[in-house]
Amino acid sequence: MVNNLTHPVNVLKFCPRCGSANFPATGSRSFKCQDCAFNYFVNASAAVAVLLLNEKDELLFTRRAIEPHFGKLDLPGGFIDLMETAEQAAIREIQEELGIEIHSLKYFCSYPNEYIFSGFSVYTLDLAFLAKTENLHQMTAMDDISSFEFYKPEEVDLEELPSISMKNIIKELIDREGTY
Repeated sequence: MVNNLTHPVNVLKFCPRCGSANFPATGSRSFKCQDCAFNYFVNASAAVAVLLLNEKDELLFTRRAIEPHFGKLDLPGGFIDLMETAEQAAIREIQEELGIEIHSLKYFCSYPNEYIFSGFSVYTLDLAFLAKTENLHQMTAMDDISSFEFYKPEEVDLEELPSISMKNIIKELIDREGTY
């Protein structure tokens, strides 16, 4: 899914190095400044999603407390910080959003996504991790979430999930049930 109005080729107008307006797109994801010769490429940002199941095999979902997609269901997670591993990001995001520690983390799958923020398409690669914790009963909604809910993966309304990557991660979890 590509949103033409928010695609970087249609939004970026000035060179980030010298500020020149002579900064044409040279492809669907690249620019070259005609004044200072700076080359800029639009690449995917990395993000994580954490899959936490309770003792009833229900999956943890959060409710977004901020835009974009205020009030929608989401998987806990977020963007990977500079010089941070995906595993560190998953652990940090669970701590920031829910106030709990996870003690087991295993890579599950990844899917691309388009995240539109402030009228700009940020393309992401969302890495999903299966996680375990002994502290589900100690969770508190914090940071950019308003609440959390548990659903059987096959019973969640996928229309409540705003991103295609999260829908695909849930579909893969259902398809691989019992094999992880």
